[in-house]
Amino acid sequence: MFKGGVVSASGAVVAAPLAAPLAAPVAVARLSDATIDPNPAYSFAYDVQDALTGDSKSHIESRANGIVKGQYTVADPDGTRRIVDYYADPIHGFNAVVRKAPQAVIARAAPVVAPAPVVRAAPVLAPAPVVRAAPVLAPAPVARAVAPAPLLARTIAGPVAAPFARFSPYLAAPAPAPYLF
Repeated sequence: MFKGGVVSASGAVVAAPLAAPLAAPVAVARLSDATIDPNPAYSFAYDVQDALTGDSKSHIESRANGIVKGQYTVADPDGTRRIVDYYADPIHGFNAVVRKAPQAVIARAAPVVAPAPVVRAAPVLAPAPVVRAAPVLAPAPVARAVAPAPLLARTIAGPVAAPFARFSPYLAAPAPAPYLF
């Protein structure tokens, strides 16, 4: 019967290594119910009016006594402005009222177009001289005759071995031996 230790690859039983000492326990900070606010309150707002990109939106929200109230506005793709007033409480849940209002049209001034100044070109006194490139002379073609190199030694044919295939036979791995503990 196996009483402990580790079986090595050769089948010998060796002593198991000693366990590493455990680290000291770490203190865990716990929140008590006294540190949690039973009635949290907050309020925030933001407003974006970007004339360069046309982005226009705002959001206002506040929470007090478990009731959340707010309003947000956003520009819709159809050119209207969506205004959503909402509130949420533990009794009635989340409720929203959606209204649509026309987007304010911003009249842009037309750019002032002024006539371009008249620029007179200087008179041409004489035509510019025409510069021609120097002729390029190509070298004369050279004809060369190519012949095979002379045979310096005689080839002797010897016996030729028959071709054969080299291969390694397939050796199946043995089935693992079961551990009997």
